[in-house]
Amino acid sequence: MDSLRSPEATTVPANQRARYWGILVLLFLAGVINYVDRQTLSVLKPMVKEALATDEAGYALLVNVFTFCYAGAYMATGWIVDRIGARAGLVVFITLWSLATVGCGFANTFLAFAVCRALLGLAEPGNQPVTIRALTLWVPVRQRGLTMSLVGAGGTVGSIIAAPVVAWLATAGGWHAAFVVPGVIGLVIGAVWWFVYRHPPTVAARDNSGTAPAAVPALRWGRLWRERSLWGIVLARFISDPVWYFCLFWMPGYFQEQRGLSLEAAGRIGWIPFFCASVGGISVAALSDWMGRKLGSPLRGRIRLLWLLALIGPTAIFVPRVDSLGITVALLCVVAVVCLGWLSILGPLVADTFPAGNVGSVWGIAGAFGASGAIIFNHQVGQISSALGTTTMFFILGLLHLLAAVLIVTLVRKVEAPAAVTG
Repeated sequence: MDSLRSPEATTVPANQRARYWGILVLLFLAGVINYVDRQTLSVLKPMVKEALATDEAGYALLVNVFTFCYAGAYMATGWIVDRIGARAGLVVFITLWSLATVGCGFANTFLAFAVCRALLGLAEPGNQPVTIRALTLWVPVRQRGLTMSLVGAGGTVGSIIAAPVVAWLATAGGWHAAFVVPGVIGLVIGAVWWFVYRHPPTVAARDNSGTAPAAVPALRWGRLWRERSLWGIVLARFISDPVWYFCLFWMPGYFQEQRGLSLEAAGRIGWIPFFCASVGGISVAALSDWMGRKLGSPLRGRIRLLWLLALIGPTAIFVPRVDSLGITVALLCVVAVVCLGWLSILGPLVADTFPAGNVGSVWGIAGAFGASGAIIFNHQVGQISSALGTTTMFFILGLLHLLAAVLIVTLVRKVEAPAAVTG
């Protein structure tokens, strides 16, 4: 047992490093293609509307079909991943969402296209719990925050490159090709994953006590729901996720409608907050690893950093109160960094808090709550802006991470497996 507690026990064995890096690269690429597939429709909106002979209401229905299926499936996909494992899990989900994307390219009717978007929404949430589970098992605990954030940056990269890549594919081969090509790439990633991924060696990712994650027995589903730590995490995401969704879906329109920018001008600056969020998220996650080592507890270090980020959250309150466009962009960059920094820390925090056999389920439940909170808030954004003004809306946004931090600090503690359960 002493050897299991040695420094070498917190690193990946030399004979497994090629596989380890292959797993990280494939998960990163899966994240990229995941975001490209979901954003293809928004990039090709005019072409798809014309091809399907639909209007704005029809387009909104296509968006909502995906969103509601995505939110509804999040919880189930986490449960499935914890039952079938990361290897089969990614193959199943990336195959389904890639086939759905290819199907969009071949759909000639509105109904067929809507069915494919629904299947896309049902399958895409599976990527997150697969990633969390695989990295929990493979990544040494002292490197967990940075590694998870780097792999998770695949989604951000996908959101950045989606517009130019999809536009190029549509220009070169028509809008059908813009769906089919990314879908085929996803199928290839899934096939390679099946041959590369294997269950990790027992010394790959031991915690500070020398225990391998896979060796800790999972909690039963009913017991999991009774854990205060679960409710602290899922309610925190329910409250805080709407801020990030606001950045994704409302910030581009804010530049045009409230700041008077043209579409071209908004496009020239709209990417800046997301780029800053990506860099900031990775940096914050690396800082959480360092704080965990300094405090002697990864969980305590991550919770403390979440609280510090929450204290910066009220920066959003000042966005509508400044006239300078440059300062406005800078403030929105800070807001975006807070949002993605939070999400970058919450992944490893779940891995630090729960047995490895539950992390997929916990992340799926948390994602479902976060998406549900975003749906409710997004529905109210327009009404809040119209009735109370943009200033009030940003004031509410500025307080949400503080409220979420109170829940995290109050409720989240490391969850121990039942003493009666062994090996």
